[in-house]
Amino acid sequence: MRNLTRRGFLGITRTAATATLLGAVFPGRLVDAAALSKGQREKLTPDEIIALMKKGNQRFRLGKESPHNYLAQQKASAKGQYPAAVILSCIDSRAPAETIMDLGIGDCFNARVAGNIANDDILGSMEFACKVAGAKVVLVMGHTACGAIKGAIDQVQLGHLTGLLARIRPAVEETPYQGERSAKNYAFVDAVARKNVELAMADIRRRSAVLAELDASRAIKIAGAMYNLETGLVEFFA
Repeated sequence: MRNLTRRGFLGITRTAATATLLGAVFPGRLVDAAALSKGQREKLTPDEIIALMKKGNQRFRLGKESPHNYLAQQKASAKGQYPAAVILSCIDSRAPAETIMDLGIGDCFNARVAGNIANDDILGSMEFACKVAGAKVVLVMGHTACGAIKGAIDQVQLGHLTGLLARIRPAVEETPYQGERSAKNYAFVDAVARKNVELAMADIRRRSAVLAELDASRAIKIAGAMYNLETGLVEFFA
């Protein structure tokens, strides 16, 4: 793995040797603070970016997150952004993507909607993120004990939420499960949440010719993940 991005993305250790190395590769860059640059991002493959997310999640679970200087990151990224990924996740307050993968300002685009569904507006946002802005990973992240999944299982009716939950119903119906298929059975809820991520990934490829072409050419990678609220682990899958 190449140590080519700033501290927030790689969890670089606070050593003089590392600072010297990075200073030599990117002269004039503030090792502790600078936002991800275009050159640094371009040196990373989609698989390497996912590997960095995994390492960031490991730091989060161990309580050894990078010492972010968010003010410095904000200032460094003010005139331009070069995010490595776009993440579609749920609005659940317990699952903030940047925090649980130890990312900083400028590292990723973040789209959030209940049940992490890929509607037209989010697809357009993802197309911008990848085709225009150069992000290399599209990550759909669900989570355990998801309220939107429970609502879809129970077929909740409530204003505009009714239509949103209807988008999740295919995952409920297509989840193979031997046992109680109810919102009270958390094992079933989590199985549906994972299926919902898989269907969202397929939906992105099917409905966005732009992203499907980038994915087929390996310019980007469309991946899925499940975040466990109890353990803090993000499990990635293709």
